[in-house]
Amino acid sequence: MADDELAASATEGYKVGEKKTLDEYKNLDAEDESLNKWKASLGLSGAGGAAGDPSDPRTVVIEKLSLKVEGRPDIEVDFTKTDIAALKDTPFVVKEKAEYRIYIQFKVQHDVISGLKYIQVVKRKGITVDKTEEMLGSYGPNNAASPFYSKTLPIEVAPDGILGRGTYNARTRFIDDDKKVHLEFDWVIEIKKDWA
Repeated sequence: MADDELAASATEGYKVGEKKTLDEYKNLDAEDESLNKWKASLGLSGAGGAAGDPSDPRTVVIEKLSLKVEGRPDIEVDFTKTDIAALKDTPFVVKEKAEYRIYIQFKVQHDVISGLKYIQVVKRKGITVDKTEEMLGSYGPNNAASPFYSKTLPIEVAPDGILGRGTYNARTRFIDDDKKVHLEFDWVIEIKKDWA
């Protein structure tokens, strides 16, 4: 898959703000009420707070990705224990016409993340059949009161019929406004007539 397929779309008129340190954000325009509300929403208004594991240089740590289908156990990838290269060898099996949602659990450390996005391109036999781009948001570092963030994406429906069933190759990327890629991986989805 070409890299440009996973490029985030640009929002007309939106300009990425100048990068600042955590301390600069905390001290920025202390008398500005709306800015203080924004800083509080990122967890920057309180004193202290954990900035992250000093031995881990990552800013965004994707911990889990789950496929949630009502009435069924979640199909889950725990990135703290999984070799992402192996995801290409173990397909996610989904029943045709199943309604599902993707759940993402992650943490932020060391810095503020602006405009974190989930981008996914799905191909079948080399032809792009779907591209998803979801804004996850902007976040400050997690602390003891909030050890992780999570986001559940909108409902999707698996294709069906003889033409819909089969193997699909997906590439997923987590990227921010500064165009920093935090995680990228390939995986396989197999649409079957039943869950077996």
